[in-house]
Amino acid sequence: MKTVAVIDIGKTNVKVALVDLLTSTETAVETSPNTVLPGPPWPHFDTDAQWTFIRDALRRLGRTTRIDAITTTTHGACAALLDAAGGLAAPVMDYEFSGPDDMRADYDAIRPAFEETGSPGLPGGLNLGAQLHYMLMRDQGLLERTANVVMWPQYWGYRLTGRFASDVCSLGCHTDLWNPHASSWSSLADKLGLAGKLAAPRRPGEVLGTLIPELQDDLGLGPVPVLVGIHDSNASLVPHLLSRSAPFSVVSTGTWVVAMAVGATDMSLDPLRDALVNVSALGQPVPSARFMGGREHDLVRAGVAVEANAADANRVLARGVMLLPAVVQGSGPFPRQQMEWTEDPYSAGERVVALGWYLALMTTECLSMIGAQGPILVEGPFARNPWFVQMLATATGRSVLAAEGRTGTAPGAAMLAGDVVTLRSDAAVSPIEGLKGYASRWQDLCFRR
Repeated sequence: MKTVAVIDIGKTNVKVALVDLLTSTETAVETSPNTVLPGPPWPHFDTDAQWTFIRDALRRLGRTTRIDAITTTTHGACAALLDAAGGLAAPVMDYEFSGPDDMRADYDAIRPAFEETGSPGLPGGLNLGAQLHYMLMRDQGLLERTANVVMWPQYWGYRLTGRFASDVCSLGCHTDLWNPHASSWSSLADKLGLAGKLAAPRRPGEVLGTLIPELQDDLGLGPVPVLVGIHDSNASLVPHLLSRSAPFSVVSTGTWVVAMAVGATDMSLDPLRDALVNVSALGQPVPSARFMGGREHDLVRAGVAVEANAADANRVLARGVMLLPAVVQGSGPFPRQQMEWTEDPYSAGERVVALGWYLALMTTECLSMIGAQGPILVEGPFARNPWFVQMLATATGRSVLAAEGRTGTAPGAAMLAGDVVTLRSDAAVSPIEGLKGYASRWQDLCFRR
């Protein structure tokens, strides 16, 4: 097996990437915006547009390269409720919808404790259980219409194969539905009335089924095997789980920045600071923490495409220009703080540098919270941000390796399809001695606010 097509559904974009297993690199990537429709009945993903893009991309890519397997990796906090005919029983809710907060008291009355699930209580629909509770309460006939509930990667696996499953990584992504310590459903499944309707948990690398005959003809791909699929941040862990010895950390960057500490022994996590227990592709609990770093990056940049240089960095350092948390409130290590500049940037270049340093310092705090040790592997777009990786190496005092791939998730998701594991030549990042004082002052300011 050589080439795997990876359907990668992030919160911002939908991608289809071809990954060469022999080199663990993407050879082609197609991208489309991930559109959210306003409703009714609630803000939801445009699944028709997503499906059209996925099919068209697979068809185009398959014309030039033989595709040996297909897998799916998606953001978490998302599931599809299917009726008896296999169609959507309700639109797939956008987890940023605040509606579940309106029923927070009722949900909290049935929500399992953090000690059971490793899921912190999060706003909006970030706890999948809160989404499901809201939908079932708002639509009184929904429970009766629902025959199967599948996690988001497996919805697309179902569209490809007609088979149902739920991957353990998506279940372990702050859903409130999974007990990562016992590898079993939490008590919430029964309380929601969904016991027996939630698709059975499976490992991400198992074969879900074969591409259905209709799609074999439509896409021109033949009887291609389709894997169960995986939660995106956990896909970034896969190549390192298969080839490195613990302890080490992986920082998966995208709309969310997720820090995961493999081999950490301290599980005394603070759920009020968005620390949680993830579940790896091997089914193991992994202490984790996260913040909405990609969204924060885009909000602060505001669409201005400016490259910064050393002169910008020197001015930021000399004047003490700092961005303090949190650009996006309600999650992350400082969920109740409001964004503030200690000094206004004089230029777009200064803003870019200070933003990169801010994101690195937030990531450093996440790593500290989960007892991370050993080298830090940075995956995704922030691996190509020099201000981010240099400050991360400086502030943590640990070895930082920046992945060179275009996406952080696709190679890991693809590796589940074969035995070939090639460690990429990730770039080692050197710390900048002069940034240590800046990092210390930023941390002091955050904890004194």
